[in-house]
Amino acid sequence: FRQQLEEMYHQMVVMGGLCQQAIAVAVKTLEEEEDTAENLEAQVFALDGEIDDMEREIEGMCTKLLLRQQPVAKDLRRITAALKMVTDLERIGDQASDIAELARFIRKGSSQHSHLNQMATDVDAFIHLDIDRARQVIAYDDVVDQWFDKIKSELVTQIATNKEGSEELLDVFMVAKYLERIGDHATNLAEWVEYALTGVRSKDGRWIDP
Repeated sequence: FRQQLEEMYHQMVVMGGLCQQAIAVAVKTLEEEEDTAENLEAQVFALDGEIDDMEREIEGMCTKLLLRQQPVAKDLRRITAALKMVTDLERIGDQASDIAELARFIRKGSSQHSHLNQMATDVDAFIHLDIDRARQVIAYDDVVDQWFDKIKSELVTQIATNKEGSEELLDVFMVAKYLERIGDHATNLAEWVEYALTGVRSKDGRWIDP
């Protein structure tokens, strides 16, 4: 049982690494020339497919652990948290694909979107069974939200003064929105790490027992 549990943890870390890679490559598609960007876009889609496969694999591992074993409370908590976390990881992969797809339309325009790269730098989707780092992610979600509010405000002003470029600016807004959602999923992951280790989970700044 312990060996199977450790293998599940390992697979979760691998899946988290794939998500980080997908985000990094998706953001690069905003900056590269068309030919290079198309190759990067294909990489993101391939990574998203791997993430989807890993979600199913880990869910299967969790189900087997629950059905074939009788885990104690601590292990049951971790298996339950893992089932929640793979859903957030899978959605991160989907949103990385959405960013890569939208990037092709943004590249064709002329808008400056360096603020998206700055926001992306602050979006750190990862999974570590480390309580202090988990709390740092939860606290840092406010920074990502502030970036989104700033970008949204800037885009509203730009759309009002640049009607012809409004379609591209809306694409920029959607990329920012996907990055903000990735930040939310990273926060969810950190909260489930907290729950797996302590039995309580943060909610709106309060620590509760789910």
